[in-house]
Amino acid sequence: MSLHSIAAAGLRTISQITKLHELRFPIDHNGLAVTLELLSSSLPGAPVVNHKGRYVGFISEFDVLQALESDREIAQLTAKDIMVHDHLAINISTTIKEAVQLMKTRHFLVLPVVDKEIVVGCLTRKDLLRAWLGMGLNQPI
Repeated sequence: MSLHSIAAAGLRTISQITKLHELRFPIDHNGLAVTLELLSSSLPGAPVVNHKGRYVGFISEFDVLQALESDREIAQLTAKDIMVHDHLAINISTTIKEAVQLMKTRHFLVLPVVDKEIVVGCLTRKDLLRAWLGMGLNQPI
């Protein structure tokens, strides 16, 4: 089967990806803990959630660097202090093609995934590339 035929085999949605990244930060999470978790993960950023698990913002390594650059004491900050509010999330029913287009046009490295407003994980460009090729999907091609 050629790569073209895999991609053209039908609509693939984010819900078909078998494993999403689980990293997320509670809104009141300590800034130093956020920084250490980002350093120890393979992700350059992750969603911030409220106490109900709803998406409220996003923290990237750049956001942490910006907080550090402004001479703020990272251990005295919370995720809420560091996060950006305008980052987008995609719904679990979004197609892989739509997610790729969004990442490409907005230059995102990570996209939070929500289901009924609750963050269920996040994905990277590599995850989308694997899914486009039919790897890591929970349904046969």
